[in-house]
Formats: sequence, C-alpha cells, structure tokens
Amino acid sequence: MTQIYTILFDLDGTIVNTAPDLMAAHNHVMRKYGHTEKRLEDIKSLAGRGAWVMMQRSFKEEIKDEKMKKEMTKEFIDFYSKNIDRNSIPIDGSIDFFKWAKSKNISMAVCTNKQEKLAVDLLKKLDIYKYFEYVAGSDTFSYNKPDPRHLTDVIEIIGGDLKKTMMIGDSEVDATSAHNANLPFVLVREGYTEKTEEEIKHDEVISDFIGFEKIIQKYI
Repeated sequence: MTQIYTILFDLDGTIVNTAPDLMAAHNHVMRKYGHTEKRLEDIKSLAGRGAWVMMQRSFKEEIKDEKMKKEMTKEFIDFYSKNIDRNSIPIDGSIDFFKWAKSKNISMAVCTNKQEKLAVDLLKKLDIYKYFEYVAGSDTFSYNKPDPRHLTDVIEIIGGDLKKTMMIGDSEVDATSAHNANLPFVLVREGYTEKTEEEIKHDEVISDFIGFEKIIQKYI
C-alpha cells in the first residue's frame, strides 16, 4: 500500500532532547583543553548545524589555531559517540505519535545535521530507529540543511510525494530547508536555536507530540 503522507523530522531538539549529552561532550573537551564550560541554555543555542559548526561557534575568537579546532572537534565527536544516550530522551508524545503514524501508513524519515552514523546509533539505542524509512545525516549527501535537497532527495528515495510531505524541526535551519523545498513547516518550541518563535517562519507550532495527530489530519 502506497504511503498517504510523508513526515520529515529533524533530530536534536525535535524528536530527541539531546542537549544534556551534547553539553557533557562539549564540556569534557573544554575541561581537557583548559577553556570555559557552557550551560545547557548555551548548548541549545549552539547546536543545530553539526559538531564542527557547534564547536566553531563556541570557540568564537578564543581559539584561532585551525589545527587545534579540528583536534578539539574530533575529541568532542569521540566522547559524544561513546556517551550518546546517557541522558538523551525522546520528546514527550513522540513514540506514541510514531506508532500512530505507522498505523496510518504515514512514511517517516529523519533529516539531521548530525553525522549519519551518530544519528542512526542514537535512534537505535533509544529503540526508535524502527519507525523511520530513512535517516539522512550531515554526511549522507554532499550537502545538508538548509539546502532543500537534503529534504527533497530523501522524499525521492523513500518514494514520497513533495505535495504530500511536511517538515518538523526546532530551528531556523529546518525552517529555511522546508521553505526552500516548498514544504509546510512545523516548529517545535524551545529548540536548539538562537532565534525566537516569532523569528522562525512556520505553519504550525507545537511544544511536544502529545495530540499531534490532530494537526497532521489537517494535511493528509
């Protein structure tokens, strides 16, 4: 049976609260190299474009040595990959929604700027990988969000229809991707972004996935 609709999800801050583990990895690196640690609120504003950009934004002008930056980013990824699910948990209502969507033959995929292997590993460890038909990370293609091809290529791969697809995310990166791909965009509040809810263009806004099927039914 052909799917009736496709939903693309961002990962960090959208379907999984990964900030505690991202912060732990970040602060591990900062302690090791003698730099200032960050608070949870800081990490949320830094995340969203992948590890390299996250660390670059954290360094700002403090660290100028490119070799050192790469070394610290590698240390971040190494530590994070070994501790990826210590305190990361699915967003409220997400698992029940995934089950509902599957029962309605709605296709689901993940489009994240996290490395593909890290994204897949996290989803498997949280036992939610089984709900998705495809996971596209920052290194799956030669481009990533906000390039709309990160979304449109996934839709094509899983046999979806651009006119029957929406994107769900928590940041301006996700919103821009969806807008450029001409997809409806659902914003998850209090995401990993420096922008306010009013600054991010969206068609719908949610705090979690409890009762989200009521919103979806307006589109399918």
